[in-house]
Amino acid sequence: MIFKLAATALTLAAGAGGLALLPSAALAAPAAPPSAPGRVLGAPAFNAGGTYRLFQSNGADPQVNVTQDGGGRLFGTASVGGAVGTIEQGAVEGASISFTIGWSDGSRGRYVGSLGSDRRLTGITFDLTHPSSQATWFTDRTF
Repeated sequence: MIFKLAATALTLAAGAGGLALLPSAALAAPAAPPSAPGRVLGAPAFNAGGTYRLFQSNGADPQVNVTQDGGGRLFGTASVGGAVGTIEQGAVEGASISFTIGWSDGSRGRYVGSLGSDRRLTGITFDLTHPSSQATWFTDRTF
């Protein structure tokens, strides 16, 4: 469940040289799912399992209940407001995390992020039907 953002969205990306602003156009295309058939996942650097909130820049702030298997694949549920969702596909690969939530209203949100040096997850989310509808997200929980 992604809500419309302002026409110009910028996202922070961490790199070797520090933080950089990326235009939203650079984030519009969904990435191939890390759990695609035939793809071998890298060893997960952390366990994303548990119940926690994803604080989004658009104020949606879903709560997720995540289970992670030994291969890094993610399973679980989500809720925000009156909507509920299911993690359709997801994985932790190294320090990266990605998952898709299928919401009860028919929308599907893609979440892509990484584990920072502060041990918190941060990333972007976008509506798979309307990729220009984006938000940044973070957890206050450490992993």
